Amino acid sequence: MSAVVDLAGKRGLIIGIANESSIAYGSAQVMRDAGAELAITYLNAKAEPHVRPLAEGLGAPLILPCDVREPGQLEAVFAAIGETWGKLDFVLHSIAFAPREDLHGHLVDCSAEGFAQAMDVSCHSFIRVAKLAAPLMTEGGSLQTVSFYGADRVVEHYNLMGPVKAALEAVVRTLAVDLAPQGIRVHALSAGPVKTRAASGIDRFDELLNKVQERTPAHHLLTVEQVGRVAAVLASEAGAPLTGSVTYADHGFHITA
Repeated sequence: MSAVVDLAGKRGLIIGIANESSIAYGSAQVMRDAGAELAITYLNAKAEPHVRPLAEGLGAPLILPCDVREPGQLEAVFAAIGETWGKLDFVLHSIAFAPREDLHGHLVDCSAEGFAQAMDVSCHSFIRVAKLAAPLMTEGGSLQTVSFYGADRVVEHYNLMGPVKAALEAVVRTLAVDLAPQGIRVHALSAGPVKTRAASGIDRFDELLNKVQERTPAHHLLTVEQVGRVAAVLASEAGAPLTGSVTYADHGFHITA
């Protein structure tokens, strides 16, 4: 795969690789091919055998556990980056979670506990990432999180995650203002539906894919590599004028509603 932008000399953290079909992995591949050195996280011991070979294939010098629900794990990731590199240029945050019973029901029926957990993992963790990354971004940098069109419009079966992603996009705008004096850009990368393990948790996801393909102007579905090319641009100097907004990588699906 040829490089689409120049990330030579840059160091980045990728949070959220689960397997080779992950948006985070597609992005990591493009970023590595563009010259970046990467630190990679995996969720837990169960996930490690699936993620470690991918991270090793990317030449990652840091392969670290990171469950944002576990106290101290996110902090340990940034401590290791500080000790090993002493600086950081970009972060891609591509994690989301909601308990299945809350995700598959109507929003009005979701539990307070389930809503709080979805917000903590999918949204507040990005604020924590920003706070920990900022001291390492001594020459400015880029923070990205992955959103979805369901943040802006009601998408059938997306349920609880719609308000959660809407909150995440609001967080991006506020962080962009907070961190601008440090030269740190903040982005929401709104990807169209992609067949990933995380997406499979959405009820009747195959039906959603079919509807999206029908309504997308050129009737194309997205690949994780295509999302990755956009993420690489946002992490590069080419993305320097961009901050605080939602960048859609969805073949134009969002304009057809």
